[in-house]
Amino acid sequence: MPEPMPAPGTRWTAAVVLSALLALFTPGLPAVAADGSTVAVNAADVLETLPVKGRAPKTGYERSLFGPTWADVDQNGCDTRNDILRRDLTEVTYTTSVPCTVKTGVLADPYTGTVINFVRGTTTSSAVQIDHVVALSDAWQKGARQLTTEQRTAFANDPLNLQATDGPTNQQKGDGDAATWLPPAKAFRCEYVARQVSVKARYSLWVTQAEHDAMAGVLGSCPGQPAPATVAPAAATTVVYYANCAEAVAAGAAPLYAGSAGYRAGLDGDGDGVACEG
Repeated sequence: MPEPMPAPGTRWTAAVVLSALLALFTPGLPAVAADGSTVAVNAADVLETLPVKGRAPKTGYERSLFGPTWADVDQNGCDTRNDILRRDLTEVTYTTSVPCTVKTGVLADPYTGTVINFVRGTTTSSAVQIDHVVALSDAWQKGARQLTTEQRTAFANDPLNLQATDGPTNQQKGDGDAATWLPPAKAFRCEYVARQVSVKARYSLWVTQAEHDAMAGVLGSCPGQPAPATVAPAAATTVVYYANCAEAVAAGAAPLYAGSAGYRAGLDGDGDGVACEG
C-alpha cells in the first residue's frame, strides 16, 4: 500500500523546521515560515544533533591556519574587528569621515554586565577585545582540523562567533569551552551557549561529553532559547552609574541584575549576578 500523506499541519511544521535549519547553516539567510513569520529552532534541540566525541590533540594548531587576523572577509573595506566594534558598541565615532575604523564608543558588555568606554589607542584599545565565542583552538580540537583554510577563515570571522567584551575577561576565558568557562554575568549564559551551539552546528564541529552536559545544564534553565543565525546590532545604551548601593536604592533601582543598567561587579559583593539585593 502507498505511504499515507502527512497531515497538512505536519507538512507545515516540517517546512518551518527546515527553514530554520537552513538559516542556521547559511549565514545571512532568514528563517521564514509559510505565513511570512520568522521562525527559529531551539538551541537545546540543535545541541542534541552535535556529535559527542573526545577532544583531539592540539598538535599542529596555529592561529594562521584560520586565515589572516581580522581579515576583511565581506570585502566592505573594513576589517572584522572594526565591523564587530561597530555592531556591538553604541555612540560610535570614527578616526576619519569614513565610517570604518572605530575611534570611540560605549560597550554594554554582556559577559560582565558592565559598561566600558572604548577609546582607540596603543594603551587603551585592549580594554575591549573581540572574543571568539567558540575559541579557535577549541574548534581545532573538535573538528576544524578537517575544514579547509577557506572554511576556517570564515569561522574565525563569522559575526555569529564574535562578541566584543571586556579585555581581561576575554583573556581569562582563553580557549575554554562551556565545561570550563561561562560569562560571569549569569543573565547572558543562555544566549552565549546558544551561540556556541549554533556555531558548532554551522561548521560541523563536535562537543565533548562534559561540554555537552554543561551546555544542556545552562539551556535547561531557559527552555525555548533559540539557536541564533545572526546577531543584532547593539541597541542605543543609556549609561547608568551608581557609586554605591545607597544610590541605587535611593533611585528605586535596586536590586540590580547582571546585564541591566547600573549593574557592575563592584556592587555585587558575592558575585551572584545580583547587586544591592540586601
